[in-house]
Amino acid sequence: MILTVTLNAALDVTYLVDDLVPRTSHRVDAVHERAGGKGVNVARVLSALGRPAVVTGLAGGPTGGLLRAELRAAGLRDELVPIAGDSRRTVTVVSRKDGDATVFNQSGPAVLPDEWAEFLAHYARLARDAEAVVLAGSLPPGLPPDAYGRLVTVAARAGAVTVLDTSGPPLRAALPAGPDVVKPNAAELVTATGRLDLGEAAAELLRLGAHAVVTSCGPDGLRTTTPQGGWRAAPPERLTGNPTGAGDACVAALAAGLAAGTPWPELLRDAVALSAAAVPCPRAGDVDLGLYRRFRTTAPVEKIHATHPDR
Repeated sequence: MILTVTLNAALDVTYLVDDLVPRTSHRVDAVHERAGGKGVNVARVLSALGRPAVVTGLAGGPTGGLLRAELRAAGLRDELVPIAGDSRRTVTVVSRKDGDATVFNQSGPAVLPDEWAEFLAHYARLARDAEAVVLAGSLPPGLPPDAYGRLVTVAARAGAVTVLDTSGPPLRAALPAGPDVVKPNAAELVTATGRLDLGEAAAELLRLGAHAVVTSCGPDGLRTTTPQGGWRAAPPERLTGNPTGAGDACVAALAAGLAAGTPWPELLRDAVALSAAAVPCPRAGDVDLGLYRRFRTTAPVEKIHATHPDR
């Protein structure tokens, strides 16, 4: 079982428009609403692949009730812990003209100390049965900066591998706990380290405690940096659509591959294939399985020079 953690779960609202033009009004010709947050999206992708996944995290209020009902309707196992505050909503506007997505993220409800303590106890019980744990997304107000670091430590003690997909201070604060993989995008990696060279920046995260770094570089694909070496993988075709779910699909592939002990070159090819297969889908958490099966045999992977950290 793969456990996905979404501490800042949301009801995701996606608008599709012909073209997004600033300072004008728009006719929305399609609207999609579903339970979201990065960990929830990862669980949807894993479910589509036939991998058992469990959704945990925090949710509350009327919006939390809507997203939990949608989780159940989607057939996902809901292990979210209730809180008093109302869960957030996100709004994504996708332009059909160029496939670009503009995302508006609320900060989320404040979490009380007793709610956080209840979640920690619940999470520890779930982690005992997990092969891999995905920790993804932003931290809601009220949680300590090292919240993800604490969850990494609990998972490691339970014998589960961890994939961390967050940014900024929560990413930096989690690194001393030694997550097995961290997955920033290129901009997040530069921001976290202050280094413009992606190889040097990834090596810095290794030095700070990450066991491996997978950097998503948009349409240019993925690059992995580990103490044993580095690899780069690219999608075999350029695709248009909604790229917001590509990173979550990548994390799903990483978690499944790590749980299975897949070697890095093969794992990276699988991750870039699944990530690319999410782009044509209008909603994050969906993938085109036909494209995925085709890309996982054709995506090129090459070994690259890796900058080694001073440990």
